[in-house]
Amino acid sequence: MRAVIQRVTEASVTVDGLITGAIQNGLMILLGIEDADTVEDINWLSNKIVNLRIFNDENGVMNISLKETGDDILLVSQFTLHASTKKGNRPSYIKASKPEIAIPLYEKMIDQLQQDLGKPIATGIFGADMKVRLLNDGPVTIIMDTKSKE
Repeated sequence: MRAVIQRVTEASVTVDGLITGAIQNGLMILLGIEDADTVEDINWLSNKIVNLRIFNDENGVMNISLKETGDDILLVSQFTLHASTKKGNRPSYIKASKPEIAIPLYEKMIDQLQQDLGKPIATGIFGADMKVRLLNDGPVTIIMDTKSKE
């Protein structure tokens, strides 16, 4: 499971001209799922996301987690995070899970984030043509991969 996590002051996702999810302060997360992903990956990643200390304290130091701020999450599925660009100029998406595997894992990730955060999160629509808008705060952007756990 691969995630691009951005600290934002606002973010939204639109499908067919309708906003399906929107937040103010919090984290905009793009999530890529591969066949090797498991519930353990979901648990690890969700826990890391809600406890990641990337929000400023009173001294302007990134020392506070999302769980502590009470801010929100917007989660958007994005299979292109598993693009392979080794050969040629056309990316291969062979590592990205097909919907029959990815959708249940994506839904479990939503549930786990809501449980770990203690409130509902905003989302896009899996597989839809989504338009994502955000205002990155900082900018702060973190990339996490459950297979490397760096």
